[in-house]
Amino acid sequence: MSAADDPSDLRVVGRVVKVHGLRGELVVEPSTDEVESRFAPGSRLRLPDGGFLTVVGARWHSGRLLVAAEEVPDRDAAERLRRVTLSAPPSDSAPDDPDEFHDHQLEGLRAELADGTVVGTVTAVDHGAGGELLVIDRDGSELLVPFVRAIVPTVDVPGGRVVLDPPDGLLDPE
Repeated sequence: MSAADDPSDLRVVGRVVKVHGLRGELVVEPSTDEVESRFAPGSRLRLPDGGFLTVVGARWHSGRLLVAAEEVPDRDAAERLRRVTLSAPPSDSAPDDPDEFHDHQLEGLRAELADGTVVGTVTAVDHGAGGELLVIDRDGSELLVPFVRAIVPTVDVPGGRVVLDPPDGLLDPE
């Protein structure tokens, strides 16, 4: 099994936000510093359902990344990919950034307040148009916490925890 086939070792590199034109180009919001290499012709991007997209072309248009894929022949096929995340194996050339975390590193971490009060467990990372949100299971209910330094000042992967400093009301039940 190659790294491209191991879903536990994939990194989110972008998200399809909408469709462009009739030929099925995808408007992609990249979430990688290596846009040119990740979306180069021939690159294979993993879909959440386990399938792949093979990039045949990528270009910038009005500040947006447009990606054409071999498996997406028309607008109808592209519409079915709206809002999906695109993943790829880690890049050997990417520098290790101590403030960058991958979904699989965060999932399963204990979420707690600075005083040690346990809030819940991180179950997923939601990559939305407004940024990343930690999805936290709190006694069977789901909390969405913006994954920004002001609210999540500490990520301690070896210690198995994230520390939250939420503004008033963020953790209150609706």
